[in-house]
Amino acid sequence: MALSDSRESVRMALDTLRSNKLRSGLTVLGIVIGVATVICISSLINGVNNRVVDIASQFGSNVLWVFRWNFIGIRPTAEMLARKQFTLDDAIAMQSLPHVVAVNAARRFANWNLGVGYVAVQYRDKKVQNSILIGCLPAFATVDDVKFVEGRPFTEAEEFRRADVTVLGYDTAEKLFGTEDPIGKDVVIGGDVFTVIGVLDKYKELFGGGSNPEDNKAVFPMSTFRKIHPEIEDTIIAIKYDDAKNKAMVTEEVRTIMRERRRVRVEHDDDFAIFGPDNILDFWAQITAGLVIFMFAVSSVGLLVGGVGVMNIMLVSVTERTREIGVRKAIGATKRNVLIQFTFEAMTLCALGGVAGIALGALITLIIRYGITFPASMSTLWTVIAFVVSCGIGLVFGIYPAWKAATLDPIEALRYE
Repeated sequence: MALSDSRESVRMALDTLRSNKLRSGLTVLGIVIGVATVICISSLINGVNNRVVDIASQFGSNVLWVFRWNFIGIRPTAEMLARKQFTLDDAIAMQSLPHVVAVNAARRFANWNLGVGYVAVQYRDKKVQNSILIGCLPAFATVDDVKFVEGRPFTEAEEFRRADVTVLGYDTAEKLFGTEDPIGKDVVIGGDVFTVIGVLDKYKELFGGGSNPEDNKAVFPMSTFRKIHPEIEDTIIAIKYDDAKNKAMVTEEVRTIMRERRRVRVEHDDDFAIFGPDNILDFWAQITAGLVIFMFAVSSVGLLVGGVGVMNIMLVSVTERTREIGVRKAIGATKRNVLIQFTFEAMTLCALGGVAGIALGALITLIIRYGITFPASMSTLWTVIAFVVSCGIGLVFGIYPAWKAATLDPIEALRYE
């Protein structure tokens, strides 16, 4: 179809919209709702996906975790809970593996189900409740790519002599010290006095708002932690390797050495799990798969209703413009010309509905992002898909009215009153 014909078809479609504003608006309402739904839900998924990637990255790059079970999105069974616990010797055994840069072993004094601690951290007359206590090896800063806002991590010497030093979480330090410099100050934890040597940077949160329990904690050298909580033996081992391409090799080497140390028979499965930050992304992908299906289900209803409305208004338009079609055919218009004209009109109608839906979805996304501080971010891919689908609806549901117009007998059409 020539460019002039395309412009004429668009002009006629816009004239139809202007002459029947209410009818046209109601017709494309389903398209608008369907497209806006796609934009809103995809923006929520895209925004949270970006935040999950940020959260996963803050656990460090090229890191593997070794524990009795994979605790990401999995509720442990009785068999998992009964498995043999890891020890510090297990962590030390991994330090000599090829491609391993550093190894950390961590123990926590906290409520695993609620993700909060049991004790308070006190400085003078200020107190922070429910703090998590963690014991780590000095390599924790290297393994986890830990960022400090003040101070430093503890050293091998402090680990060796069981020094009474601690690194505080961001919220813990802020609530206790405010604008006062916490480095070198003494805090009371569980009746014991510890010197603050560092403050960790704030952890990223998934949905924003509120406080992150991981920012309310005190980290000690492992030897110091064992001194104050000897009853805690459950150990999580974190391994940092040199290059992402060596992940499979390091994983297999860790599995081999752990099976040997835990005396797992050849015919038996591992009684431990090796996983990493990428498992967080995999777990979230499983959740978002359901959200994508929900998005398709909801938006398809709106688009289907919109498509039926477009077919209806185009059939009405064909009836109202029967004499016009007869005149066009009488002066030389072919079936193909008429078919393309009315199909183009239906697609233009739906395209305008798609643009309105994108605008509405973008407005709602802005309200969600800045009004309720939820991490919503529009996806260019889904925006393009939504617009293309809206145009496709015009093609699919406009083809029958266009065919009906194209097959009208010109003589009968000219006689139509």
